[in-house]
Amino acid sequence: MTDTPKQSGDSAAGFAYAMAAYVIWGFLPLYMKALAHVAPAEVVAHRVIWSVPIAAAVLVFRGRTADIRAALASPRTLAMGALTAALISANWGIYVWAIGSGHALDAALGYYINPVFSVALGAILLRERLLPLQWVAVGLAVLAVVVLTVEAGSLPWVAVGLTVSWGFYAFFKRWLPVGPNQGFLLEVLILLIPALAYVGWAEGAGIGHLLHGSRADVALLMGTGVVTAVPLMLYANGAKGLTLSTIAILQYVAPTMIFLTAVFVFGEPFGTARAVAFPMIWAALVLYTYAIIRRPRLPLPVR
Repeated sequence: MTDTPKQSGDSAAGFAYAMAAYVIWGFLPLYMKALAHVAPAEVVAHRVIWSVPIAAAVLVFRGRTADIRAALASPRTLAMGALTAALISANWGIYVWAIGSGHALDAALGYYINPVFSVALGAILLRERLLPLQWVAVGLAVLAVVVLTVEAGSLPWVAVGLTVSWGFYAFFKRWLPVGPNQGFLLEVLILLIPALAYVGWAEGAGIGHLLHGSRADVALLMGTGVVTAVPLMLYANGAKGLTLSTIAILQYVAPTMIFLTAVFVFGEPFGTARAVAFPMIWAALVLYTYAIIRRPRLPLPVR
């Protein structure tokens, strides 16, 4: 039930799909900032609801509806889908809250750390052998978190939450026995009933924004399906046409755009601790990417 495997080299189509996905993710903070007055849970619920028709339409167009029917009939696949659905919804919730509450820099930090965390996860859970440079990268990332923790007096929980939720999502997504498009539809279908229940409760209580918000609110909430489903599926299809070394470099596009937006558009403070921690993370990513390019057979989680 899986889609076709990756090619051995980079294709123009794969690069275009992946780059489009990362650019959309990079601009996503601007979209979510416009919904900062809406409760994060409501935004996440609408992301789920309006993603369903888009993801379903893609499978109908590609003639892969049999795959999703088989997945829905498999208790094992449903159980794994429920786990990945819970992880991605947690990731969305933390992200939406972070952007709306002025923690976009922490969100950028979380997605910068994620590749290094995924490598460490593979070493711990799958006993994958890491190069010395990769261990140095992991150490730098941990030290950066320590610097921020000491400065703030507590863990940078937004960055850590985004890193952990996305890292485990990518890890367990590997074991979901369906293709990426089918898997995404399965996840949002599993989340659909609780999402509809929450929106129904919010509207009934008079605090929802679909019936009680402005026209702009309605349009933005309905549009969350597009900004959620489209980049995920673009990336899933683009990654099949790219080498791991290309993916390793491209995945820094989105957090870099988030970082620049946070500093220059949202005006978030970039204090001394961050001025120390971010260069450490960037150095870790340089080492990580060099190791991937030098030894491309090392696995990368699919975003």
